[in-house]
Amino acid sequence: MGKSTAKWRNGTARLTLPGGAGVPVEVAASYGTRRRGLLGRDGVDGAMLLTPCNSVHTFRMRFAIDVAYLDRELTVLAVTTMPPGRLGLPRPRARHVLEAEAGAMERWGLRPGVRLAVSRG
Repeated sequence: MGKSTAKWRNGTARLTLPGGAGVPVEVAASYGTRRRGLLGRDGVDGAMLLTPCNSVHTFRMRFAIDVAYLDRELTVLAVTTMPPGRLGLPRPRARHVLEAEAGAMERWGLRPGVRLAVSRG
């Protein structure tokens, strides 16, 4: 699934972090699931991967989120924290966006240049 030729589908998967640890990830690949994202939730267990996606907003969000912009090979291009009510600018070269609760990505060691992997199950 991590290759650019992979067919992404809605569902659950496992995100492999630097050092080999893993967290659950929800994949939002259809227009409807990407549009809904984390709206209406009070938190997220693990992370959400929106694909294809190169920008997000936090309007009507109930909590601050960490956002990682990823290229086609799932390499982190940038990481930022967004409080509710913000509009993120589109990131050139970004193909996927990973969202998690604020503070999670720092704990996970996500920073530009880190390559992630996503696997089903």
